[in-house]
Amino acid sequence: MRIYFTLFCIGALLTNFGAYAQENLSVFDYWKMHDGTPGMSLYKHLYSRATHQISERNAAITELKTKSDWQKRQKFVRTRLKEALGIFPEKTPLNPVITGTLQRDGFRVEKLYFESQPGYFVTAAMFIPEKTSGKAPAILYCSGHSPTGFRSDVYQHTILNYVKKGFVVLAFDPIGQGERREYGGLEGKSSPTKEHAFAGAQSFLAGRSIAYYFVWDGIRAIDYLISRPEVDAARIGITGRSGGGTQTAYIAAVDERILASAPECYITTYDKLWQSAGPQDAEQNLLYTLEKGLDMADFLEVRAPKPTLIVSTTRDMFSIQGVRDAYQEAQGAFRAFEQADYLQKVEDDAPHASTLKNREATYAFFQKHLNNPGSSVDVKTEIFKEEELYVTPPGNVLQHLKGKSIFDLSHQYALDLVNKRGHSSKATAELRASVMEISGYIAPNSPDESIFSGRLQRTDYAIEKYLVKGAGNYFIPVLWLKPGKSNGKTIVLLDDRGKSAPVASGQLADQLAKGGYDVLTADLSGCGELGNGYLKGGDSMLEGSPLNIWFAGIQVHQSLVAVRAAEIQRLATFFQQLSSPPSTVSVIAQGTFATDVLHAAMIKNPFEHIVLINPLSSFQSITEQRLYKPKHIMSAVAGAITEYDLPDLVRTLSDQKLLLINPVDATETPLNERSILTVYAGKATKQSSLPSIKHGIDEATIEQEILKWIK
Repeated sequence: MRIYFTLFCIGALLTNFGAYAQENLSVFDYWKMHDGTPGMSLYKHLYSRATHQISERNAAITELKTKSDWQKRQKFVRTRLKEALGIFPEKTPLNPVITGTLQRDGFRVEKLYFESQPGYFVTAAMFIPEKTSGKAPAILYCSGHSPTGFRSDVYQHTILNYVKKGFVVLAFDPIGQGERREYGGLEGKSSPTKEHAFAGAQSFLAGRSIAYYFVWDGIRAIDYLISRPEVDAARIGITGRSGGGTQTAYIAAVDERILASAPECYITTYDKLWQSAGPQDAEQNLLYTLEKGLDMADFLEVRAPKPTLIVSTTRDMFSIQGVRDAYQEAQGAFRAFEQADYLQKVEDDAPHASTLKNREATYAFFQKHLNNPGSSVDVKTEIFKEEELYVTPPGNVLQHLKGKSIFDLSHQYALDLVNKRGHSSKATAELRASVMEISGYIAPNSPDESIFSGRLQRTDYAIEKYLVKGAGNYFIPVLWLKPGKSNGKTIVLLDDRGKSAPVASGQLADQLAKGGYDVLTADLSGCGELGNGYLKGGDSMLEGSPLNIWFAGIQVHQSLVAVRAAEIQRLATFFQQLSSPPSTVSVIAQGTFATDVLHAAMIKNPFEHIVLINPLSSFQSITEQRLYKPKHIMSAVAGAITEYDLPDLVRTLSDQKLLLINPVDATETPLNERSILTVYAGKATKQSSLPSIKHGIDEATIEQEILKWIK
């Protein structure tokens, strides 16, 4: 038997297996109403939950009429933002160091770094105009997803225009950009979005959005700004485009020292975002955003009546209709404070870009509200070479100063949580409640339904095709292998390569069916026929795509694990309804689906035997490995390690005929006897006290181990 370890399933393909190669094992292609769309089932399922949460929030907004109403709403939003972002640490010395100065006609640039947390360095540049009368207004400039950070030509042009108009500008590198690259700067080229996704997923496992670290860097940047004698602390503005718009919106919402804010090419509504581009990068998602009743307009409304400008373009990835909807809603808050003109919007007919019209409107906005009158005309600038603005000689602060990385911070935070939690001593019912709550599990409430979709005949057994109702209003494609002479036992076989892989000649499902077992194999959400563009990617996050659909589940507080756990429950029910006479059901799960089966069994176990092949040992291992295999994220639960981990589930289920074969850590390294004891022992001190775990099993003998266990 062959076992492959891949994250995302490409579809139901059978080749090079003789007669089997001509079989069509897809199910949806027969049903024209479904064909071509099943890959969106998971996304649509999550969107249905998002729609409900958004509707509840919008209903609450329509009740707000008076200034007092909006003040109560602002208090509510501040509380929810604190929950979504987390409690910030105590402020520690910034220890700023100026590493060099550049002189240009009319201004100078000081290249510097500071510590937003001890040993955690932020690279930045301070642009200071020479001709100012007294203390000058200042702007914190937040860079979008440019690999070079604030050094990109587009961002430099805007920054230098502000400087020429008499503003002090502090521009800093966000995490994973400019001189703060942590993966692209050390292991090879990588985009900022992929760096953010890689570290962001780890952070989410500990129940904290990576936005926490982005926002804290911005708050500490404000601390540095107001410490400078050139800066008027009462006239602070903030702006940035794209990812910089995200930072702008967040930082301005939580830091009351910011007088004027102009987020560019970011603000829309979550409803319109979900209907168009979908949830975006890791830091653009807060923990349970929609469940907490928040939308992007809240980032504006919580500031009312402080001056705010929404900068937008009509062909942006962030829906322009959502921009207009958010603006219209936020107008209600500013009107209630009798400062309707303090909320403004500018839009230009352009894609996701900085435009002349929008730049000049933004200059004028800050000139007015930061009391720095002058011409708002965009002027030509002489752009610095990227290397000229390097704060450190190698252009990478992590290499140069050997400080902490974002991985170091999130790993330590996760470790502190694990140590605080210790080995779970929860009773089964309590642990089950934690699993259901944190994963966002919802028992399917629609009627069970299945659709027979045809039959294929092989020498020793038939293959029947079915559509089985999933966790919501969609169907799972299922293959039921029915032997000519059944032994009365049924196995649900879940393979993260897709339902067709184990059915190929000589593979596990094929062998089991020839041995008299009824076998159900299915594509769970995100796999095979239920796979889609949101789930494409390589085995490395540096090669693949951000896990946007996983982030979508975080927004609505329904993990993909919870969805697939409900699907697994459906599969067991489906067989029990159609089986005659009734038969025992066991489950075999391979790779990432092992985590889903563990959760399904913990919630309600319908299986006589459970066999997990190459299961992930723990969520904690993802937080411990800087270069983990991202495939495991798709079956990980955000926030889980605050209350439980996979070994807790294994120990609880160990008396229910559970067998683990060749468990692995997050880098796909098989566990040895010592590491198995460390991970799974709990209060046990020796191998004999462990759950049933087989390690170092050769691929050729795995099938024998399975059959011995099931028999």
